[in-house]
Amino acid sequence: MAVIFYAEEDWRGQRDWNRYRQAVEARGESLDFRAYIPKPVPDAENFAASDIVQSWLPGTILFANDLYSHADAHVSYDNTSKDYMSHRHFTDLAAWQMAFDALQAAELTPNAPTGRRRLPVRPPLNWLSQPNQKFHTDKTDLPSRALAAPVVLEGLKSDEADLAELRLASARTRARFPVQYDADNPAAIQLPHLSEMKAICQRLNLRACAELAAGQSDKAADDVKLMLYLADAIKTEPMLISYLVRVACFQIAIQPVWEGLAEQRWTEGQLQELQAQFQLYDFLADLNQSLNAERAFGIRKVDLVKEKGLGWMDALGNTEEGRSTAREEFLNFVGRMMPAGWYDFERLSFCTLFDTQMKGAINPAQARVFPAQTASNDSRLPDLWEAPFLYSILHHQLIASQSLPALSKMPIKAAVPQTVANQAAIACALERYRLAKGQLPEKLESLTPQYMSRLPNDVITGQPYKYRRTDDGQFILYSVGWNEKDDGGVPGTHGLYDSQEGDWVWDYPSK
Repeated sequence: MAVIFYAEEDWRGQRDWNRYRQAVEARGESLDFRAYIPKPVPDAENFAASDIVQSWLPGTILFANDLYSHADAHVSYDNTSKDYMSHRHFTDLAAWQMAFDALQAAELTPNAPTGRRRLPVRPPLNWLSQPNQKFHTDKTDLPSRALAAPVVLEGLKSDEADLAELRLASARTRARFPVQYDADNPAAIQLPHLSEMKAICQRLNLRACAELAAGQSDKAADDVKLMLYLADAIKTEPMLISYLVRVACFQIAIQPVWEGLAEQRWTEGQLQELQAQFQLYDFLADLNQSLNAERAFGIRKVDLVKEKGLGWMDALGNTEEGRSTAREEFLNFVGRMMPAGWYDFERLSFCTLFDTQMKGAINPAQARVFPAQTASNDSRLPDLWEAPFLYSILHHQLIASQSLPALSKMPIKAAVPQTVANQAAIACALERYRLAKGQLPEKLESLTPQYMSRLPNDVITGQPYKYRRTDDGQFILYSVGWNEKDDGGVPGTHGLYDSQEGDWVWDYPSK
């Protein structure tokens, strides 16, 4: 009987898995993680092969001891967040000036040899005795920011040589970082460059905002373009974390774009260039590619469980020093007793649940994201987080329980940056119209074809974005947001891109 059971399980598992695999491959998709690994890039074309990038890939932290690194945690916006996607506000340059002044009151000391040419900052003793000290002002009007801008720019000067090298390296047309994609376990792939890319963008963001306040729009435009380049430098990486960091860098770059638009600092040429770049973004298609890679990554995990044992998978989620080796040995024994068909069913279950979670949630061809379908998909999934380990084994949900719950927010994480890119492009076109005509158009349709070849639609509804002029000469541009309800251009209480209520709004403060 046991022989019959094993033979039948192996046959059914192989048959059902092959059916699924063939159907996916017939759609032109791959279930092999290796298919998503970026192709090699010649050094002469590779941004990641430049000297400046190579200098910090071995572990040296770029800008680790500049003024920004010490001041960042001590600049606040009262009870609000420094997350520029939570609400729109001008950068509090006066607070940054105060933080920089406090730091520069201390003596600069020689740097430990790291191969870089920066000097570290030694915070003053009174700074260290007040670790929770925060700097905040309400002086975000243009005169106050213009007064603080020179001090902020002076405080960032220690970064100029490195940023100049990065700008020179950005002339290279492609990027492929030295990631060990062929690692035995893809989950162990190291991506140290991601935090560096974000850190660079944060400094460029502050510098660009200070440059705009100081009337240096050309320099600010260069810094914005470098931020967008850095974000796109990791576009080809198949990991979801790379996608999320790219989105974060993109959103950081939007802040000075918004500030320059709010105060009409950009020239026609700069607006054209920014608008053209924003119109190229397709975060929905990019996410779809990352999701396909994630599915292939999950299949690779099953292969690793088969190779290394069930105890290996259990140990991944249990980092306690005193975890039971007896448990791991027992689970490895159970894994060895499993018919080969169990692993095929595990692959099939993971992929089927993966497809259930993502089915109809995103349609890159239509440039749409569907919140109601996303919620429906989530409701159809079992409660994978709560399932006991043994239950997951018996019901072929082992890999699904490890991976799928983290994917439930991905549709909105693609919808937000695509909305931001669309709104930024339209905002640039509106400003170009105002520069030419002396006033904003009554309707968005007036932008075509002279200022936009076509208007992007709301990724939520597939219909045009909502737009109206305001009595103070400004405008409100908005998507109906994740609740799929037109709230009249009123954002939710949990930020500009609320996942529960309100519209997703692009507007400016009243003058």
